[in-house]
Amino acid sequence: MKISSIAAICGMVLVALAPSTSAFAQQKSAAACRAEWRANKAANQAAGKTEKAYVAECRSRAAPSAKPPAAAPAPRASAPTQKPAQPAPTRRAGAPTGANEFSTESEAKAHCPGDTVVWANTKSRIYHFGGHRGYGSTKAGAYMCEKDTAAAGIRAAKTEKHP
Repeated sequence: MKISSIAAICGMVLVALAPSTSAFAQQKSAAACRAEWRANKAANQAAGKTEKAYVAECRSRAAPSAKPPAAAPAPRASAPTQKPAQPAPTRRAGAPTGANEFSTESEAKAHCPGDTVVWANTKSRIYHFGGHRGYGSTKAGAYMCEKDTAAAGIRAAKTEKHP
């Protein structure tokens, strides 16, 4: 009788400690949340949400009753000579701290209307032109005027050509 009571107690402990299956049914996988964030990347970045924060929020919501985030607005048709505007990236370090560094592309364009605006990766000290995959997408960086990058000790990427 002692063994059966120990087994019963162990069974109750396991049932109490095991998470309920309904908790698993309501929670999205991290991969599903990442895919959802990437599908609406522009809107999420414009809202200032990082992928990591979005995934944490997504996983904490109940999946069946969760309302999907608003879809990103359709891109506007632009003239063939204009490049599409890049959204401001979300950086962990906060706002740019250096001189002549801007958090948005429009601020940089206002500062230097006659110069090319580039994305300066402040960690690697290399800048990228618009249209490159590194433009506006690194974790640490800022928009800058190309003429100001030399004074800051930032050089152009070797694999890119000036637009």
